[in-house]
Amino acid sequence: MVSNFHLPPTGFGPGSQPAPEDGTELAYMELPQNMRSYSMHVPDAPEEADVSAALELLEKIADAAGLVAIDGGRARFDLGRLDAANRRLMAETLGHGEVAMRLHGIPAVAVQESVFAGVWVLKGADVDAVEVAAVPREAGARAALPRRVATGPRTALTPGVVNAPPLAVELFDRSATWTPEAEIHVVNLTLLPHTEEDLAWLDAALGQGSTEILSRGYGNCRITSTALPQVWRVQFFNSMDTLILDTFEVTAMPETAIAAPEDLADSARRIRAVAEAIR
Repeated sequence: MVSNFHLPPTGFGPGSQPAPEDGTELAYMELPQNMRSYSMHVPDAPEEADVSAALELLEKIADAAGLVAIDGGRARFDLGRLDAANRRLMAETLGHGEVAMRLHGIPAVAVQESVFAGVWVLKGADVDAVEVAAVPREAGARAALPRRVATGPRTALTPGVVNAPPLAVELFDRSATWTPEAEIHVVNLTLLPHTEEDLAWLDAALGQGSTEILSRGYGNCRITSTALPQVWRVQFFNSMDTLILDTFEVTAMPETAIAAPEDLADSARRIRAVAEAIR
């Protein structure tokens, strides 16, 4: 009898593996992509046009960014007074950054962060301006203006609503007792058991505010104000648009939408460098 020592090992040799046509190709998970990073772009100023007004405005914006980085506050500059050539140069210089906002109300305002963090372009009826700030003033001021009124913790229960009512009580309490000095309070729905009916009930109970924000970067962050003051729905999606974190935040403005002082100071330096290169 031949011992096992002399038998050929299993799983090796001809016939032990599937033929190429019988097997399947390796499927690799899609890697994250399209992450934004700053690279200096120097617009081509038309030789025949006088763009001194745009260059002067860029210098003022850079000075404002430097001051806001140190002292906070904000500064606003009207773009409506520029002629077509200067307005075109400003648009090409400022470009599009990672954060965009829709501010509902009268007038409705579209906000686009420029490639310089903390420098925001605002457009709407009779609105054509640049605002230099950590976040545009109207984004916070309009946040709790109801597009859909909050029905509150006493919203009628429907089948399937299980854990939403105590969450609503917590959020209403945090909203009522909020102060500017209060630390951010987060309710992480991703870690809490809930049903689709719970989410629909919370949506009705908290209502809908007038500020919508999209921050694009390594994936997307979608921020929506509720009709409850200082309460925001903050949802993070990966690069394949899969929801990976779903939260409510009780704060004046979610940090994802805010330009840090360091970013504003950096923007001041970059704007001066671009203006100098244009000259």
